[in-house]
Amino acid sequence: MYCKCGKKAIIFRRYSGEKLCERCFNKSMIDRVKKVIRKYSLIEKNDRVCVAVSGGKDSLVLLHILKKLSEKYPFDLIALTIDEGIEGYRDKAIETVKRNCELLGIESRVYSFKKELGYPLDEIVKKDRELSSCSYCGVFRRYLLNKKTRELGCNKLAVGHNLDDEVQTILMNFLRGDLSRFGRTGPYYIYLNERFVPRIKPLREIPEKENVVYALSNNIEVEFSTCPYSGEAYRNNIREFLNKMELEQPTTKYSLLRSYDKIYSLLAKSLAKKLKYCEKCGEPTIGNVCKTCEFLEEL
Repeated sequence: MYCKCGKKAIIFRRYSGEKLCERCFNKSMIDRVKKVIRKYSLIEKNDRVCVAVSGGKDSLVLLHILKKLSEKYPFDLIALTIDEGIEGYRDKAIETVKRNCELLGIESRVYSFKKELGYPLDEIVKKDRELSSCSYCGVFRRYLLNKKTRELGCNKLAVGHNLDDEVQTILMNFLRGDLSRFGRTGPYYIYLNERFVPRIKPLREIPEKENVVYALSNNIEVEFSTCPYSGEAYRNNIREFLNKMELEQPTTKYSLLRSYDKIYSLLAKSLAKKLKYCEKCGEPTIGNVCKTCEFLEEL
């Protein structure tokens, strides 16, 4: 199997029929991320971008690619990691993030559930089994990412959501009949509140598999271990279904994303809500009290 340039290929993209060598593949990854950024104006001149870095392949690939782009375009980067408090899992990932940031010369900040909210996730799971650990984790992570990004003086929050993440979320929200969330899954978010930091997804058109290949071909140290609570997620069922469909019809994931993107601008505008301020913590929320404060009160 050989690349169009004549060198031995390291990857075959079934959805496009491309066979790419390491050099051509790496270039295509950078070009595709640049295209998404330009298409939706995700990053602009003199932006200060906070990158949510967990230590996994997606967030670290995003960090490395944005670092390359920041050397040519004027924007600043800072890495932000949330320590949920999962013993034997997150601590290793945090060290991986630190080593990557030192290598790239990027400032790194770490904030924990325990210090900021009072409870590590391991303790929360023991306290309450009515809600899944993913429910608590998702709410608390989003809360801290937004709050700390703003406090660090950043005007954009970049997350490592890949193509697989995007189409899984689209299908999950559709099947649940959750129109509010369905209208928020796009390359940018429309929220009318100055305390909400815009989230951007430069990797949303990159398949998960290709992030793995990029990390390996560029010797990026990543943490491949799986969260011990991930087996509870409804998302796993959706992932298996989409992977099966992609195997039978290699363009399934891109077709779903393209279809959604055609209606996203209409959905986002019609479903956009002017956020209030939480009566307890002052952070942006749809209701009078934010979900984080509700969960903390229950705990």
